[in-house]
Amino acid sequence: MFGFIGNRSDLGALVLKSNADLLRVRRVAGEPLGWGLGFYQAGEILLRRRPIDDRIEIDLTEAAEDIRTDVLIGHVRHASVGALRTENTHPFRYRSWVFAQTGTIGGFENLRERLLASQPEFLRRNVRGETDSECFFYLFLSFLHDAGHLAEGHVAMTHVAAALRASIALVDRLSAEEGFGPNGGNILVTNGESMLAVHRNGTLGFRVLRGKFDIEGLLGEDGMRRARIPSIDSTHFTIVASDLDALPSGWTAVNERTIVTLSRTEDPRVEPL
Repeated sequence: MFGFIGNRSDLGALVLKSNADLLRVRRVAGEPLGWGLGFYQAGEILLRRRPIDDRIEIDLTEAAEDIRTDVLIGHVRHASVGALRTENTHPFRYRSWVFAQTGTIGGFENLRERLLASQPEFLRRNVRGETDSECFFYLFLSFLHDAGHLAEGHVAMTHVAAALRASIALVDRLSAEEGFGPNGGNILVTNGESMLAVHRNGTLGFRVLRGKFDIEGLLGEDGMRRARIPSIDSTHFTIVASDLDALPSGWTAVNERTIVTLSRTEDPRVEPL
């Protein structure tokens, strides 16, 4: 799972391409994978989702090379809950929100109806698939709605973080009632203005590209001459990825049980979950 947010839509695909080796996923024999991309373009949210991809290696930088966007979330799915269908393929979308998640909710088979029943009808009826991740997404939106922030055009990330914390606490409590420990996995969610990453276990890291020096490294001398980027010193991108085998040089590892706030123009802010 990965995402990026920056302040130049013409550089988003290049940011991914420069990290292609890190973002490739190899399929284990007999284990089909699915993938999806969610991104913002011309004021709209667009989804590209492929529930079954039988290639040995999945490289989503190829699927994104023609996309002009400054906010994107990508996800490669190892199906654990729900069939290999488009409705079960991350990322999920509601209004201005795009969401993806890794991990599995402990005891979800017994908890699904309880979690759905706790959501307002206008949200619940949008659940199309069978996955625990989509159910969690609408639970998060329910908490955001209860706090009066779902309909806001510009919601503070502190309110988004509070809704995520409340959702995680409720699901962990219900899973504990089913005999499971705290749930793991990581989350990426964005409303197109900012992005939050929740890191519970495994590996999660980010890389910041800012200013002329980093963009020259991204494009090379020939690319810089062709691009003729105005105001290059103010260029800013952050790419974040989870469940990596290792973080290369230039990436910052994030401790477990944290929330990372990412924006178009500022470096990531990390706080305890």
